[in-house]
Amino acid sequence: MRIAPILTVVVLLAATAGGYAYWIQEQALRVPAGLARANGRIEVERADVATKYAGRIAELRVNEGSSVEKGSILARMDTTEIVAQLAGARAAVHRAHQSVARAQADMTLREAELKLTEVELKRGIELVRTNAITQADLDRRTAQRDVSRATLEGANVAIEDAKAATEVAEAQVAQIEATIADMTLKAPVTGRVEYRLAQAGEVVAAGGRVLTLLDLTDVHMTVFLPTSQVGRVELGSEARIVFDGAPKYVFPATVSFVAGEAQFTPKYVETMSEREKLMYRIKLHIDPQLLETYRGYIKAGMTGNAYVKLAAGSTWPAALAPRLPDVH
Repeated sequence: MRIAPILTVVVLLAATAGGYAYWIQEQALRVPAGLARANGRIEVERADVATKYAGRIAELRVNEGSSVEKGSILARMDTTEIVAQLAGARAAVHRAHQSVARAQADMTLREAELKLTEVELKRGIELVRTNAITQADLDRRTAQRDVSRATLEGANVAIEDAKAATEVAEAQVAQIEATIADMTLKAPVTGRVEYRLAQAGEVVAAGGRVLTLLDLTDVHMTVFLPTSQVGRVELGSEARIVFDGAPKYVFPATVSFVAGEAQFTPKYVETMSEREKLMYRIKLHIDPQLLETYRGYIKAGMTGNAYVKLAAGSTWPAALAPRLPDVH
């Protein structure tokens, strides 16, 4: 029987693999000079998707866990009533344009009438000099000219009023169209749906949240370093992250934030020993392109160890060289 030798080989291979993984983890836990180590947790910025206007949710296209791209349609509010309002507003615009056209036609008529009365007045002035007409006739022609001039001015005012009414009607259409556009809820970021806070058919108030997204373009690990180390950390410094659940992988990161004030310490610190206990918050940012490639490996809440360079000349040990999963 060859079962025993085969079992022996399997056990040896398993032990070798386990020993290698343990060695990798132990090497990673050793902190060479010029580096700092701290444990932390992956944090992902959240973005709420809310409706600007009260109404009924007509359609909800995503579920919890769904991946979404920035600008993609997530939900639609019921627009039946407001679409009817839009039709009425567009009809009002049409009527306003017709009013402008009528006012312009009336102005053309009034201009012709004014020209005629001016010609009649000019002719009357010549006729009154030869006593062909009386002064009373001339006065009537003058009055007719004045009436025509006033009527033309009124026609001009009517045109301006009609144009103003048109602008108001068009603005109303634009406002309603903007409202309809706002009732289509789109993803503000590229990410993943964390919570679905409402369902299709529900009526929500203005400002009511419908979805919560995890912004997968803004992922970082928050760690804390003591006073003796934080002063040597610079923005943009290199960092490495080793997750507890995947110790064989090493993900590169950069320092994106260093707190200016200590966390979880007494408000006033007087002694040197107390100052050594001060801990400062550090954010390690993971490159969005890396996140896009390894989205399935880096999730909110994952814990692990972070390593930060304390000096520009420090070198990374082989155990902390970037090692990324094979996604091909």
